[in-house]
Amino acid sequence: MGKRRQADISKSIHRALLREPDRERKTTLISGFIAFFAIWKIRLARISAEIFRQLRNNVWQIDEDDYKTSFLSPIQPVGDLGFSGSTFFRTENSKLLIKSLPRHSEYSFFRDDFLRPYYNYMQENQDSLLVRITDFLGSQHPAIGTILKCTPSHHVIMENILHDRQNDPNADRWETYDLKPVSYFYPERDLLPDPLTPKDATSKLFDVFEDKIRITKDEHRELRKTIESDLAFLQSMNAVDYSLFLVRYPAEGIPPTSIGRGSRWRHGVRSADGRWRYRVVLLDFFWAKHKLQAQAMTGVIQTFNVVGRQGPMSITTTAEEYRDKFLRMVDGIVELRD
Repeated sequence: MGKRRQADISKSIHRALLREPDRERKTTLISGFIAFFAIWKIRLARISAEIFRQLRNNVWQIDEDDYKTSFLSPIQPVGDLGFSGSTFFRTENSKLLIKSLPRHSEYSFFRDDFLRPYYNYMQENQDSLLVRITDFLGSQHPAIGTILKCTPSHHVIMENILHDRQNDPNADRWETYDLKPVSYFYPERDLLPDPLTPKDATSKLFDVFEDKIRITKDEHRELRKTIESDLAFLQSMNAVDYSLFLVRYPAEGIPPTSIGRGSRWRHGVRSADGRWRYRVVLLDFFWAKHKLQAQAMTGVIQTFNVVGRQGPMSITTTAEEYRDKFLRMVDGIVELRD
């Protein structure tokens, strides 16, 4: 059943990305009726296609022909990478990841509140470490599958900073860390788990980076300046619960590369001791404090915390407090070298 579901979702995404936005067919009464009874293979379409095309071409300098070529082969499921019930796929060339947004509060926030400011911010801050989202797909019609939450109705396509790992002879030594301030408690993973979340995902709440990023003062100054700017933007959008995705891999491997316009922390910064390279992006900025589900969850968890007394929680804190603790986390994993 799981493989069939993944295969149908994959086909829906693949077909939507191969269709040009201006060639979307009009909905008829019959086609809408048929679409309603879809369980997994729902009809998807690009949302705000022109905004994303401008970001790809004008801001990030991603070649459009190369981008389209990434979707000529069927996309591949990559299993679970998180805890929200999201389904993940990647293109065959590994350059792009596709992540589902199963929660209404997440995709409505991204579509209605976040997208236009994100577009403006990325234009003005081309070296931002916010993950580059290159397309946004959504269901064209109501469907039984989305109503019953059997299949996600929206998906984002984004860069994959692990795109060249498969070409590295040291691929088995690549390490990834999805980092959040560990001082927060995460009861939402246990109290109200998403029905689509695999059990093996809920057993791992967050990563802990036991080592240090060994970089120079100048590199740290640049990193912190960029992250401070990005977090100020996320705070202005009332976003919390985002994470720092850190990649560490052997320095003697493949030469630094990136998708589209390069930047130091996407190419891979060489550690001061010469052993590693580091890549960094900011992920999962879809949880906004002002959305209805976030407000409801806050009430539930605060009620639970009266009894459980587990301390502050990432989704019940303020955007300002989360930003401050996030910056302290970043400073805590850095070791400065001359």
